[in-house]
Amino acid sequence: MRRRGRWRDGPLRTGRALHRWLVDTRPGLVGLALIIGLGAGLGAVAFRGLIVGITWLVTGREDFSDAGRVASTHLEALGPWFLLLVPVLGGLVYGPLVHRFAPEARGHGVPEVMVAVARHGGRIPARVAGVKALASAVCIGTGGSVGREGPIVQIGSALGSSIGRALRVPAARLVLMVACGAAGGISATFNAPMAGVVFGLEIILRAFAAEAFGVLVISSVTANVVARLLVGDDTILRLPHWTLGSTAELPLYGVLGLLAGLLGWAFARVLYGVEDLCDAVWRGPEWLRPAVGGVVLGGVLLALPQLYGVGYPVLEDGLVGQYATGFLLLLVVGKVLATSLTIGIGGSGGVFAPSLFIGGLAGTAFGSLAAALFPGLHLAPGAFGLVGMAAVFAGAAHAPITAVLIVFELTGDYAVILPLMVAVALATGLSHLISPRTIYTLKLLRRGVDIDADDGAPRDPRPSRAR
Repeated sequence: MRRRGRWRDGPLRTGRALHRWLVDTRPGLVGLALIIGLGAGLGAVAFRGLIVGITWLVTGREDFSDAGRVASTHLEALGPWFLLLVPVLGGLVYGPLVHRFAPEARGHGVPEVMVAVARHGGRIPARVAGVKALASAVCIGTGGSVGREGPIVQIGSALGSSIGRALRVPAARLVLMVACGAAGGISATFNAPMAGVVFGLEIILRAFAAEAFGVLVISSVTANVVARLLVGDDTILRLPHWTLGSTAELPLYGVLGLLAGLLGWAFARVLYGVEDLCDAVWRGPEWLRPAVGGVVLGGVLLALPQLYGVGYPVLEDGLVGQYATGFLLLLVVGKVLATSLTIGIGGSGGVFAPSLFIGGLAGTAFGSLAAALFPGLHLAPGAFGLVGMAAVFAGAAHAPITAVLIVFELTGDYAVILPLMVAVALATGLSHLISPRTIYTLKLLRRGVDIDADDGAPRDPRPSRAR
């Protein structure tokens, strides 16, 4: 009996020692960051595959926005009315799913992660990851004009939170694990490991600390390596390379930064204005709201099929001059409206990619106009589009470092860094002067949650009891 007891007690002691090592030590935190990075990388690849699969199942194309040719769909007999029907069918699927299993999965996701960190010690229900993935994939695949980055941030964060709560880690360490999941999701999605780290620090933790930086780097790099091993260099967004012709162009990039700051601020206000309008008009059950609202969204897609889904192929075409200036501006206005409608009717998806879309096309239109006004400078409109992508996101989210790094890592071109920094700094500064609220914190404030207030739970990005 003693021998059998010793055999039984041995694995128990080993398990307890392993648990203490993971929970209490710095090397254990590194191990947790590796695990979360692995999960975030796998999750990002799986989520992307789910979106592509549903989009193909519905339209017959991996990304319907690149052509807008209804004749290529599985339902080509419907003609252009296909675009009116599909958002309704999608709403009938994801509306009840979100309403029944995880209301937190509605909307663009990042604010829910922010409030979980700032007020709830990093606790995110495990079911959120699964529901968010399926609901967002259905929403995007059936025409929802939103991004995949917000959902993958929420999915990765929910994964980190679930692992931490299963191990019963202290609150300070749980918060770090949530940020690790967010960093890994951005890194794996964009092939931008540094932007993933800074996103976790600047937006999720909203604080910079050396220890937090270290573990987020580990998670971000791990997620990136996993994604690259599985999909190679097949990035979701391919950006061309441009250079700064001369320093005489910098004032024009400064003007673009100011306009982009206003545009980012306006995007956030229109987004929530449309949501308020939808709240005021709708009187039926919440689970039916996405399907009924899908009729309105379908009408927008019927007019501009290029707004279907995330729209990265359209963004790429716009940057290389495939569209006239007037049509670029029409797509900018249409994207603001389509994204606002998708969120307002109860859709699930992010606003990060729409910010890049809006900024990229608006910046290209600005560059085309500037090139016509100043022919002697030999301006490249697409370079203004690249800078506009970062500047509009910075204006909307007040996250200048993330904005600079995401475009820099996507292009891999140091030549754009000067105009990028000038425009992003001005966009962030002007937007912050107009309003201290971001596109993320404004959503929380509308629910009565002010994460900038001092009466909430303390937020400490440092590992707890680390030895």
